[in-house]
Order: sequence, then structure tokens, then C-alpha cells
Amino acid sequence: MAIKNDQESGRYLSNLSDKCQSNSVIDPELFIQHKVNKGLRDQKGKGVLTGLTNISDVIAKKVVDGEEIPCEGRLYYRGYNIEDLCADFLGNDRYGFEEIVYLLLFGELPDEKELNNFKGVLAKYRKSLPNSFVRDIIMKAPSNDMMNSLARSVLTLYSYDVKANDTSIRNVLNQCLQLIALFPLLSVYGYQAYDYYIKENHSFFIHEPKDELSTAENILHMLRIDSKYTKLEARVLDLALVLHAEHGGGNNSTFTARAVTSSGTDTYSAIAAAIGSLKGPKHGGANIKVSQMFADIKKNVADWKDDEEIAAYLNKILNKECFDKIGLIFGIGHAVYSLSDPRALLLKRSTKNLSVEKGLDKDFELYSKVEEIAIKLISDQRRIYKGVSANIDFYSGFIYDMLGLPQELYTPIFAISRIAGWSAHRLEELINSSKIMRPAYNCAQPALEYVPMKDRR
Repeated sequence: MAIKNDQESGRYLSNLSDKCQSNSVIDPELFIQHKVNKGLRDQKGKGVLTGLTNISDVIAKKVVDGEEIPCEGRLYYRGYNIEDLCADFLGNDRYGFEEIVYLLLFGELPDEKELNNFKGVLAKYRKSLPNSFVRDIIMKAPSNDMMNSLARSVLTLYSYDVKANDTSIRNVLNQCLQLIALFPLLSVYGYQAYDYYIKENHSFFIHEPKDELSTAENILHMLRIDSKYTKLEARVLDLALVLHAEHGGGNNSTFTARAVTSSGTDTYSAIAAAIGSLKGPKHGGANIKVSQMFADIKKNVADWKDDEEIAAYLNKILNKECFDKIGLIFGIGHAVYSLSDPRALLLKRSTKNLSVEKGLDKDFELYSKVEEIAIKLISDQRRIYKGVSANIDFYSGFIYDMLGLPQELYTPIFAISRIAGWSAHRLEELINSSKIMRPAYNCAQPALEYVPMKDRR
């Protein structure tokens, strides 16, 4: 019988949803029986090896007497320890993100002349948005989700590229450099369209990027109505971009970029797919949850110096009694790192300096206390075999809060940084592999005897 109204349509859709769910459940025992590692991780949480890369390395274990044991985390970009890289540009008072982009893409550190030339290339590409793109693509169809807005802009740029489907290394490099340069504009302008048209705020402005500014400086310049920022603000944002730029081929968005690249598709499709992955709350949205969690803690913990009161509330979070009732202390723990996340350690130092400049040193002390107490609580209650520590999201959300960045831009800021790693991995995949990625899935559904239509009941 035909569906007559919305109420019947709703019931029908609910029935279909129930049928879809009941007929799609796979017995968890079958994963064990067939030795399938859910999430492509083994029983100890180690990622299943799916490829090789020269671009970066994430170290969380060392071998002692033939056995792997947890160690302090280390991150390498093209063989260089991230701590050494950051120490150099932080100690010499220069912005590091552009230098890191060069290193990730080309596999070697630039000298001063090479770096200045590269900055000039990025500055040129920042001016490469097609005429009326902002007006016709971003402003006329604002979105309440900045990652969707960013992905749409990337896919639309395909239509403006006469060599969009050319996957030669030179052309793909050209496309990637343009996207790296344009991501800050697409993100900030997308937010401004949302802020004006959807949130209906009354101030509307567009600041064009400046050639002489770094990526971090341009973000603050374009985002703020007065274009003003302190040197420390820009330095801290630059450090956050450096630390988010790359994290191995196994993270979900980078693996997505490589898998889609292996199909032979164009750069815009591969990068849009990676954006879709990063948008997921299990991947790129964790720093937003940290900020929301701390807003909740500040509201419900009266004495920020009372360890017992803080511990009691964190216990409630772990026991799903408050906040979002999921049972997670966001920003604590990582899929790979155990004893420490080197990115979090580097970011923490700058977070403290910025909190002093902003008069928020008491907030920083609260973050530090929550970090210390949460690690102990989780280690005691969850019996984490590999150890647990604060990850980069724990402090990045606080930094973005102090910088006055809207939460809608937290994940796009991640994308502005990680496009460097995605580009490097896309190029590496094109250079080294000619086969499409096709992992195997065993079918758990037994064969059934076909029932003709006239006999179905």
C-alpha cells in the first residue's frame, strides 16, 4: 500500500532503519576467529602495517631484551626530531611552519635563500583564488560547518583548473602548493560568511593576505577586524601549525588521502576526502571537546586548587555521570603514544607563556592539575597497559581559546596545518605505487537459498 502522509513515511523509515541494523550486526567472536584487527590495530593497540613512508615516524616503544616496552614519545619529520626542529626556529625567533612544509614536501631542510624563495611562491599562490570565488562560492552559499565549506571550496577549485586530472608529479605539486597557500583563506572566509549570514552578526569584513606575513600571522590578520595581534600570539599559533602538520601515514585522514590517491583520482578529490575524515569527532574534533570539557569543569569545580574536588569531578566524568556522559577525559591518552606525546610537551611550554600574557595563568594551572590528576585516575581505573599521557589536543584547544579563535575554526586550523602532510603523502604515493589499495574483507554472511518473489512472505 502506498505511503499516504509524513507520519506513515516516518514509521516506514524507522522500520527500514531497524531492519538495516538488525541484519548488519556481525558477531564479535568472528573477528577473533578470523584474526581480524578492528580499527586496523592488534590486541595491544599497535597499528597493522599497511605501507612504508619516508615522511615521518612516530615512536612510542623501544625494544629491551627482545621485548617492546613503552618509552617517551618521539616524532620525526623526514628523519629530524621535532624537538630539534622546534628548538631551532623558536630559539632563533623565526616562524617555522613554512620551513616544515618545505621539509615535508621536498625531504630536506632549506637554506635561507631557498626558504625565502619558497615563501615567495606561497605568497603568490595566496593571490590565486579565481575572480569572484569568494563572492560566488563562499559567500552565496554559507555553511554552518566550516569543514564542509572547506571541502566544497576545494572540490569547486577543480572546475577552475584546466589540468585538474593531470597526475604528473610536477602538476600535482603545483596543485598542492596552491591548496596549502589557499587553505587559510578558504577557512577564514568560510567562517566570516557563516558568522555574517547564518549567525547574523552585523560586522562583515574581508582582509586580503599580506605577502610579507607568515601563515600564522595571516590567519590572525584575516580573522581579526583590526588585524592586530601580538608577536607571542603569532608564534604560538605557528608552533601549533608545525606540530599538527604531519603524524605518520597511519592517521585516518592521511591514510584516506593515500588510499584515494592510489585510485588514480585528482588532487582535489583526494584532499576533499581527507578533509571529510579529519572532520570526524574521533579525529580532528578532539580539541573542541577539551575546551567544552574545561568549560564544564570550571562551572562545577569551585576551588581550582583543590586536588580532591578536581579528582572527584573527573571521576564523575569517567563514570559517565556528568559533562557529555561518554566517560572520557578528552585530551588524555593517544592511540600510539603512551608515556608522553612530544607535541603536547612542546605546546605546553608555549601555552604557559601565552597564559601569562593573557592574564590566564590560573586557567593554565587548572589545566596542569587536571592533566596530572586525570593521568593517575585513568591509569588506576582503566588499567591502561601502555601508559597514558596528555595529547596535543589537551593544550591546543586552550591556546585557540586564548587566541580568541571561534570553535568553528578549530578543526579547519588543523586542516590548514595537515594539508602539508596530506600533500607530501599524496606525492609519495604517486611516486612509489602503481596499485590501488584494496584491503581484504572476509564475508561473515553464509550463502542463502534464493526465494522467488511469489513465495516471499
